[in-house]
Amino acid sequence: MADLRSRCSISLHKILIVYYSRHGSVARMAEQISIGVDSNQACEAVLRCLPEVSANSEQREPSIPAQGVPYAQVSDLEDCAGLIIGSPGYFGNMAAPLKYFLDQTSPLWLGGSMIGKPGGVFTATSSQHGGQETVLTSMMLPLLHHGMLVTGIPYSEPALNQTSSGATPYGASHVAGQQGQPLSEHETAACRALGKRIADLSCRIA
Repeated sequence: MADLRSRCSISLHKILIVYYSRHGSVARMAEQISIGVDSNQACEAVLRCLPEVSANSEQREPSIPAQGVPYAQVSDLEDCAGLIIGSPGYFGNMAAPLKYFLDQTSPLWLGGSMIGKPGGVFTATSSQHGGQETVLTSMMLPLLHHGMLVTGIPYSEPALNQTSSGATPYGASHVAGQQGQPLSEHETAACRALGKRIADLSCRIA
């Protein structure tokens, strides 16, 4: 029997994963979240990253990266059935590149483009108590203003009760340490669970 994706590629629900990753930890989380999304055969994970924000207004990142994941465009949000955003934590808050990107979404807010779509968040910090919960909630606020249906990870996911590092009910998280250590088994499970949850919810809503 032909794979469902090949037969129904036109009708796949696109789950957009937008992230900023400075040292690679958040990017690795995004890859695991995409696996969770793709576990739902009616959905397709779409990965988009964000460029640095320069303090010098005369400097600009190229509009298309030389390699790797493409940069996110505001228009990407209009086409998605669900949205998952990620950022490293800086002083208990999201990084400037993600905030800058979200600040450009006012036209979507005015048009109500994101209302009713499921949304989720994920983060990585260098320390165990590096403000992961506040970073995650800081990313939820713009999604709530857009009228999105924000969801976390329920405690029915075993990783939340077993983890000694990252993974929270607010969203997926990772304790990267000073050297950018790999995701733990439970952090990986939480990432995949978040992706699958957003994908499943998108299908139910559709």
